Amino acid sequence: MSSPAIETFPDAAAWAEAAAARLAEALTEGVAAQGRAVFAGAGGSTPSPVYARLAQADLDWSKVTATLVDERYVPETSPDSNAALMKRTLLTGPAAAARFLPLYAPSVTVDRAAAEASKALATDDARLDAVLLGMGEDGHICSMFPESPTLKTLLTPNLKPAVYGVPPGRDGMAPPQERLSINLPYLISARRVVLALTGAKKRAVFEREAAGDPRIHPIAAMIAAKVPLEVLWTEAV
Repeated sequence: MSSPAIETFPDAAAWAEAAAARLAEALTEGVAAQGRAVFAGAGGSTPSPVYARLAQADLDWSKVTATLVDERYVPETSPDSNAALMKRTLLTGPAAAARFLPLYAPSVTVDRAAAEASKALATDDARLDAVLLGMGEDGHICSMFPESPTLKTLLTPNLKPAVYGVPPGRDGMAPPQERLSINLPYLISARRVVLALTGAKKRAVFEREAAGDPRIHPIAAMIAAKVPLEVLWTEAV
């Protein structure tokens, strides 16, 4: 299976603008096709400039549901909360009209919270119209971490779209705390998936991971499963 072409942009501004434009286009298509659309985005520092531009997109945000591809099992009051990050950077200006659907819930266990999130997302027909992904330097996307006991399940392509609890890593392995993550089938059924990368190191990691075993390498799994993946990269960090 051939890897998708890496589209290169001269600077961070052009990169963020291109990513935001493609996500906005997919959301517009979703609204036109079914009267509403669902966006799922990543946490971390990389997506913030994309969110800032996407928030100004000329679309009917009142018909958009925004959620996350993964979340740390912490409340929004925590500095580690991806929900808090999305609310600060995306759900502002015109995009404040969107409905936000969190993955975190103050449940007894992370697995119970994952089940609740799966049920809530299923009410939106379990299809994502636009997805913004980042990638860690260890090759993880969403919360699909190397050596995680949940990795095999998260990467199984023929399951139903769902959210799963991810336990903390052992012996210093990532992640340092419990997380929640969508699974590969959500990405397979998505209208458009944008993987936004910055820096020479991340590009090298992507190229290495793309050639890996799809059973244990999330990037290779996405390619093998024919996720509608577009890779946007700039050397600027």
